[in-house]
Amino acid sequence: MDRSIEKLIEQLWDSYRKINPQADQIHQLLSDRGETIVNDHIAFRTFQDPRIGIDRLAIPFLEAGYQAAGEYHFEAKKLYARHFQHIDPVLPKVFISELLLDEFSGEFRDTIQRMLDQLPDMTSLTQPLCTAGRLWEVPYADYEALSEQSEYAAWMAAHGYCANHFTVFVNALTTIDSLQALNTLLVNEGFALNQEGGAIKGSPEVYLEQSSTIASVVDVPFNDGVHAVPGCYYEFARRYCQPDGTLFEGFVAKSADKIFESTDKKLQN
Repeated sequence: MDRSIEKLIEQLWDSYRKINPQADQIHQLLSDRGETIVNDHIAFRTFQDPRIGIDRLAIPFLEAGYQAAGEYHFEAKKLYARHFQHIDPVLPKVFISELLLDEFSGEFRDTIQRMLDQLPDMTSLTQPLCTAGRLWEVPYADYEALSEQSEYAAWMAAHGYCANHFTVFVNALTTIDSLQALNTLLVNEGFALNQEGGAIKGSPEVYLEQSSTIASVVDVPFNDGVHAVPGCYYEFARRYCQPDGTLFEGFVAKSADKIFESTDKKLQN
């Protein structure tokens, strides 16, 4: 395995754990059962802007040998996404989505523009964009205003560039034989799951089942002080073989649409 991409994934994981305390707890829970956890995919969020869009975020992965695979449209959430994968099956897939700013109101776009106006010269950025963190300052009032139209945008305003979630590849578990069984274990251990569209999104018929925790609430500094907002969540994916016998490697937009809501503050109530 390319050591540079391995180091990048380790760096992303270390940052992610700080925004999702559940990650270490779930790892410990599964490790105590003798499991070795395989990561199915890492997801990132961004805005539709050539300086910070999907193409820019994908650079370190493409340089490491990843290739573009599927693309996905989320009309209700006004998102476009693509996923990338590596010929080495040990490396996780990468899922990058971007918010289509042109489809929002002028006031909403103005709020985003105030953030993007603070971007540094991206050509001088000394680290991969996906590890850069938040590149702007924002008042909590703007966060709240954005969340009225898009919890995705509000999450980006708060956290910026980091892994939005990692994903346990359920197929690789040896003591748990279904996503339902894993969900039951997690609920019994006190983890809250995203129930939007049902705890399990997808089905064997679409060759993919997914579930996720509700994002941990974390303290984030805004211009007017620290506020508690949704951070990151942990996803779980079980993949099924297609009629030709190959394992389905893509994503299902209808299911992913509901998974996105794991960071919605309404689920915290």
